[in-house]
Amino acid sequence: MGMFCNQCEQTAKGTGCTVKGVCGKNDEVAVLQDLLVHVLKGIAAEKKNSGKADPGTDRFLIEGLFSTVTNVNFDPERLVGLLKEALAFGRAPYGPEASRESLVRTGQGVGLLDDPDKDQDIRSLKEIYLYGLKGMAAYADHARILGKTDDAVSAYFTEALAHLAGSGAGVDDWVARVLELGKINLRCMEILDEAHTERFGHPVPTQVSLGVKKGPAILVSGHDLLDLEDLLKQTEGKGVSVYTHGEMLPAHGYPKLKAYPHLAGHYGGAWQDQAREFDQFAGAILMTTNCIQEPRESYRERIFTTGLVAWPGVVHIPGECGKRDFGLVIRKAIASEGFKADQPDKSITVGFGRNAVLSVAGKVVDAVKAGQIRHFFLVGGCDGAKSGRNYYTDFAQQIPKDCVILTLACGKFRFNKLDFGDIGGIPRLLDVGQCNDAYSAVQIASALAGAFECGINDLPLSLVLSWYEQKAVCILLTLLSLGVKGIRLGPSLPAFVSPNVLNVLVKNFDIKPIETPEKDLAAILGN
Repeated sequence: MGMFCNQCEQTAKGTGCTVKGVCGKNDEVAVLQDLLVHVLKGIAAEKKNSGKADPGTDRFLIEGLFSTVTNVNFDPERLVGLLKEALAFGRAPYGPEASRESLVRTGQGVGLLDDPDKDQDIRSLKEIYLYGLKGMAAYADHARILGKTDDAVSAYFTEALAHLAGSGAGVDDWVARVLELGKINLRCMEILDEAHTERFGHPVPTQVSLGVKKGPAILVSGHDLLDLEDLLKQTEGKGVSVYTHGEMLPAHGYPKLKAYPHLAGHYGGAWQDQAREFDQFAGAILMTTNCIQEPRESYRERIFTTGLVAWPGVVHIPGECGKRDFGLVIRKAIASEGFKADQPDKSITVGFGRNAVLSVAGKVVDAVKAGQIRHFFLVGGCDGAKSGRNYYTDFAQQIPKDCVILTLACGKFRFNKLDFGDIGGIPRLLDVGQCNDAYSAVQIASALAGAFECGINDLPLSLVLSWYEQKAVCILLTLLSLGVKGIRLGPSLPAFVSPNVLNVLVKNFDIKPIETPEKDLAAILGN
């Protein structure tokens, strides 16, 4: 059948997956996702031409894009369902009677390599734009689930997809559009921040146990805090302990979530270690957003998906977020043996969102002026299985003791269990939250720049980022749209960035690939 996918950091040979995705998707899933993106472009073009506002179409465009983000939907039948649903929103190169096989045949002619634009740099910029748009769709969907939307953000998905459906735009136009998407994503992340803090309160510094308690257990992974809240409500009084995994760790810092006494702690690390960790977890497992990998047989009968997440043969919990019945998950947890004894472990601290950090901004500024804090490092982003990511562990460990480390997203699992101590009572490691909380990090940097009466690029602040999938792409575009320079990016540069486009990024924004911790620290600190 054949496929071509290069949208994640782990893409085969650093160029593109052509037989099977490193993420685990097969060629059929890849082709159906290509067709879905193609159809979404057509729907958007029709909607733009009509000039009519349509929240239903907006939602479908966003959910369709999010479904094609890495590690979300691996189920061809679910993708066929989306393609059939698309017929209600606009024309498509197939009809309602189309079979799965015929949809795959149609999808084979609309992939990345079938783009009529033959200019390498324009194709590169279009891919950056598409992947950034996919990442923003994830953030917009998270916000919508919590009741937050923005007309300008919603309309932009139509505008962007329609532009991708067209042709004739030149390099300068695409560069401008890529940066524009970064600005729109900042607003998207702002409404997501509002959605989280209005619903759950502003995060506060909180110690989180890494051990487990005796008895039935449920592990919740992904990013969706509303699913976690609903599960906590539905497990009250049932003797079931609920644990977070991966990017759900920051949930423990939100006052309304940490108020549930059976939110027992955090289990495991980042998404790529789930097969081993889920195998060892003595209970039911719920995947709420992207991050799923092919389940092992040892836990296939006790893992569940919900929302847009799908894996063939894995039981899916249907329904609108906030109204789902997690009875199946709870019954599976109770029927399982659970943990036979308490297994205590160390604890780590989370909850350093913008409110928590800015509440002590004066103390931080004074420490900088007194020479107690020399430099700030934002070390974070996506984690992954590809070799080279031990760089971030080594880098964090080698940061001098008079420097503060901000971190967010699952990249922090490379070093967040280490003891970094404090500087005059200010913890040296400040966990800002999920990748969804990048807005908090931007606000912290902006506030510090205001306090020092300088620009962000003049702060004693360096960004050392890891990336894996498309949400990281749109965050990077947001940082570039804000004029942030000197970002170090790794463990490898995106396969979809052409040499000429990379030169533009280097020239205009001084983007650098990571080298070694020793070289990068020496360059940053001037040693």
